[in-house]
Amino acid sequence: MHLLLIAVLGFSVSCSRGVTHKIPAPDAVDREVKRLMANEDVKGMALALIDEGAVVHVAAYGHRNVERDLALETDTIMYGASLTKTAFAYMVLQLVDEKLFDLNRPLGEYLSQPIPSYEDYTDLAGDDRWRTLTGWHVLTHSTGFANFRWLEEDRKLRFHFNPGDRYAYSGEGFYLLQFVLEEGLGLDVIAEMQRRVFDRFGMPSTSMQWRPDFGENLADGYAIDGSFEPHDERSNVSAAGSMDTTIEDQARMWSGILQGEGLSEITRAELVRPQLAIYSAHQFPTLVDDRDERTKQIGLSAGLGLVVFGDGNDKVWFKGGHDEWTGNMVVCQKGKRRCIVLLANSVRAELIYPDIVAFALGDVGMPWWWEYHYQ
Repeated sequence: MHLLLIAVLGFSVSCSRGVTHKIPAPDAVDREVKRLMANEDVKGMALALIDEGAVVHVAAYGHRNVERDLALETDTIMYGASLTKTAFAYMVLQLVDEKLFDLNRPLGEYLSQPIPSYEDYTDLAGDDRWRTLTGWHVLTHSTGFANFRWLEEDRKLRFHFNPGDRYAYSGEGFYLLQFVLEEGLGLDVIAEMQRRVFDRFGMPSTSMQWRPDFGENLADGYAIDGSFEPHDERSNVSAAGSMDTTIEDQARMWSGILQGEGLSEITRAELVRPQLAIYSAHQFPTLVDDRDERTKQIGLSAGLGLVVFGDGNDKVWFKGGHDEWTGNMVVCQKGKRRCIVLLANSVRAELIYPDIVAFALGDVGMPWWWEYHYQ
């Protein structure tokens, strides 16, 4: 969930939407990023730019550990957070292409027992809506679950609306889909992610699970107040967000996703097609159903494991990843086949992402007010 505390968004752009924006030279990007980082005391961040599907710039700035004066490098291990969800969705779509999985088939049909009979899902007993849950509901964040059950007052999993009724971001849905793939299809998710995504895109320093060699060059975290948090050694594989990675690897992954490597044309189109209209005024808190007409005006919609907006001229899709010490963001332009990939071990980086994206890609109309709860 986003805990970033900022009330006013104050930035300007030098071009209007619809006007061709040339990606600035790498040295100009580096100067601007360093200036913005200094203004907001961002401890460390990394950036990759992709143009026409090709990686054109990769850079790292600041520190991976301020206290030990260790520089953040392009091969430093950083927490991928919820960027994991898009990588996982990409793997699932490969299963769809191979007819091993159907996004519209009820998840319960893949299991030998009813979902509530499994230990982690006994909370759903007595509510038959579990019978209607599909992979599509998970990847469009429309399961009806809270983001995490531990956010509920009684820490129990429950439906807040009928699956498919609306968008409400949920890591719990990704947990369930991972469970179904493992229990129902007998797949090893860590092995499938490695083979189908990380190996495919040439990502030697990325894993869904902690590796001992990561300790040699990893980024520790810094909260909004600058306080320190050591990098978590994630031993549990989580489709919702256990990926450790580097900016070099993420550049390769998003370039590959832009080009649709490993997917049929049909499933690649489905990944970034508007699947479910989003009407909520903000992404977080997830279950608040306040409305904002701007979402309709820009066509804000759930894709599969990401969010889409824009008109027929050039759709834009994006995905964030956040915790109290991490701020990640990827923004891509479909038509221009451009992306900016931003990873940070300092959550304060989210304060400057609007300016960085505008400087690099121009005014793409990014709904920061929805993603980061700007007013």
